[in-house]
Amino acid sequence: MSAAGVALMLGGAGILMAASPAQAAEVSYATECVPPPISGLPAVQGTTKVELTVPAEAKVGDEIEVVWKTVEAASKNPDVLDLGADTVKPTGTVTLGGAASGELKLEGPRQNPPIPKNSPMVLPDMKGTLKLEKAGEITLTPGAYNINVSKPISTDTKCAPKEEVRPGATIKVTEGGGSTTGGTDSGGTTTGGTDSGGTTTGGTDSGGTTTGGSDSGGSDSGGTTSGGGDGGSTGGGGGETDFPGKEVSVAYACKTPIGDKNATSPVRISARKNGGDYDLTVKFSKSVMDSPIDIPANQVKPSMDVKLGGADQGTVKVEGPLNKEVIKTGAPIEIPDLTGTYKPGASGKSTLSPGVLTVMAAGTT
Repeated sequence: MSAAGVALMLGGAGILMAASPAQAAEVSYATECVPPPISGLPAVQGTTKVELTVPAEAKVGDEIEVVWKTVEAASKNPDVLDLGADTVKPTGTVTLGGAASGELKLEGPRQNPPIPKNSPMVLPDMKGTLKLEKAGEITLTPGAYNINVSKPISTDTKCAPKEEVRPGATIKVTEGGGSTTGGTDSGGTTTGGTDSGGTTTGGTDSGGTTTGGSDSGGSDSGGTTSGGGDGGSTGGGGGETDFPGKEVSVAYACKTPIGDKNATSPVRISARKNGGDYDLTVKFSKSVMDSPIDIPANQVKPSMDVKLGGADQGTVKVEGPLNKEVIKTGAPIEIPDLTGTYKPGASGKSTLSPGVLTVMAAGTT
């Protein structure tokens, strides 16, 4: 299992709004966990041991807390790298039965002690809130879950039961006060590789476009200038609509699941005036890395935070389309044209320079 995909298990212990004491029960089930595709590692077969804690009794209209505690993970942290503190975040689902139906989503905090290589996984408890709508007995059965590891890059390991799982807890719901409207409240959301922990950062050469204007925040006139202080500028009169930036070489340091990679790529940022805004296009003349595995079509999504300078500050996000063709192992991951819109936030001339480049590929960042 991948170090970055890493984990397997989840947990529960909890209580919430209940007149009766909480009850906890442990359930074990065979589990298959699939590491991130980019890792190239096989699926892991193991046993999940979970303890669900809920109130033994509650009334219709109550909102109760469900807690999932990992008693034993199905896999250790692989013998690849140590995981730092507060890098692991679990999310999962509990299936409802009896007097309720559907799934309850649970979420844990990104909170864990350091986890050395080849040692048991230590996962925070996951929690969710359930609103009780009908009298009767409700069963709660642990199901699939996802483990996100944020560093050195953001990766997800997806785990699912490989056998029928018995309920881990039961709640006796009686008639009582409270509204019966609404549905099952989610206590969390299942997250994919949204946490950045491994982006590719640009080097020190800034390049791109200078736009500017008088009193309209950069909408009247401007010109192009080379970045990095090694070129002049053109335009500047008034009435220009196209501002082709100068191509500059940017050194990138890429953090990947298979190690760090360095590459230098020529980058050009150009702008076209569109009313009071500017349509941006960022072109890469060279790939920043080769693919470590076969990547299916529609699995690679690039984006960049273009840096603003001069009269304006901040960044502008530009994005490219998904890959239309399979990218074979060893083939360059070509960066298509990235596009976005710059809405000037200040009067005067503003510069646009290459910034952080992020490539989402096969579930990793």
